[in-house]
Amino acid sequence: MSLWPARLITILGCCACVSLTACGSLSTIEIDASDVRPVRHSRSESLQTEVDSLVQPLIAEAQTPGMVVGVLLPDGSTQFFGYGTIDQSGDRKPDADTLFAIGSLSKGFLGAITELLVDEGVLSWNDTLGDLLPPATPLSPDARKITLLQLATHMSGLPRQVFNTTTLKQFVQYLFSGESFYRQFNREFVLDYLAEFEAGNTGEPAYSNIGYGLLGYILELRTGLSIDNLMEQKLTAPLGLKCTGYTADELPCYSNRAHGHAGDQPKFIRRGNAVPDWQFTNFMRGSAGLHSNARDLLRFAAAHLRGDATRFNAALADALRVRFHRPKEAAAVAWIADDIGGQHIHYQIGLVGGYTSYIGIDAERKTAVVVLQNSFRWSNDVGHKLLLRLAHEPRKEAYDTKVVNAKARTE
Repeated sequence: MSLWPARLITILGCCACVSLTACGSLSTIEIDASDVRPVRHSRSESLQTEVDSLVQPLIAEAQTPGMVVGVLLPDGSTQFFGYGTIDQSGDRKPDADTLFAIGSLSKGFLGAITELLVDEGVLSWNDTLGDLLPPATPLSPDARKITLLQLATHMSGLPRQVFNTTTLKQFVQYLFSGESFYRQFNREFVLDYLAEFEAGNTGEPAYSNIGYGLLGYILELRTGLSIDNLMEQKLTAPLGLKCTGYTADELPCYSNRAHGHAGDQPKFIRRGNAVPDWQFTNFMRGSAGLHSNARDLLRFAAAHLRGDATRFNAALADALRVRFHRPKEAAAVAWIADDIGGQHIHYQIGLVGGYTSYIGIDAERKTAVVVLQNSFRWSNDVGHKLLLRLAHEPRKEAYDTKVVNAKARTE
């Protein structure tokens, strides 16, 4: 009997373990500090020049079809910069209102809703799965002890996703078709997994997509409201986020939607070719199913930085508080806290289907950066670099909110 099928499965399994990170990351973005700390441009030059220097080479080299960068400045004003195209026609540039799938940035919204519900006394961070799930739910002893705070900070010990033969099969299909490999992760599947769950090392953050799927399910159970209704009542209506939601074609920005494209993944689809939108089960929507645009995401970021001392903003700001420490990265509620180049920042990354998204906050300087791309790219350091360069190049002038559509230049 040939050993090749077994070897093939082993090889594909190893590749899958590495590549099944396609809905987010909890690891540091590696950047060249020497390229960040010095001031690249004189203070007389515009913010657009700063952003152009980071983005235009990526467009010129076809690393991504399109990109939008949004910047929140300390005075509360915003700037938006659009590059490339939203689809393969090449005729339409993205802007502040262009709709993108944002993948794991969805977790930031779900974490914020959880913070608000804890502030209201509906939930407690010390609640365990044994307390939160229906009494008849079969849970292993380790699963029963997982707390709400551990779920929200990726400290539960739950894996990124359950890896089995079905996951492997769907992942291999994804490499050739671009279709989602989270199709099996519904409520029944994950609850069955929890019945046999054994905790490993929970002393370090372990990014878990299924953990946030479980968090969304718990919020629905405890409030009696759907994730969609919770999102509207707790965040999108209060913050005026008109183009943020789980059902893209119901949002007013749908006609200005960016289409996803292959990039670093899927491996067997040519870079720049269109790929299908990912569809999530109801259980996983809260983890990675949101759509939004740069304008709404900067409003969401700004709500964490306001100093008006309202309970709403205080609860959102509390999401940035580090709950668990480690030598470099630290775990906050949905956010990663990190010190880079002497600067303390919080950020989230979303990788889903044909899209890459980033949101970063410098709470001390009250700045934020959003980067949205309609291509899957492992390297997503534009946001980090821009946050750090803004910190080393203070800008005292006030900017009016506007959209700048910057044509990519090759010179």
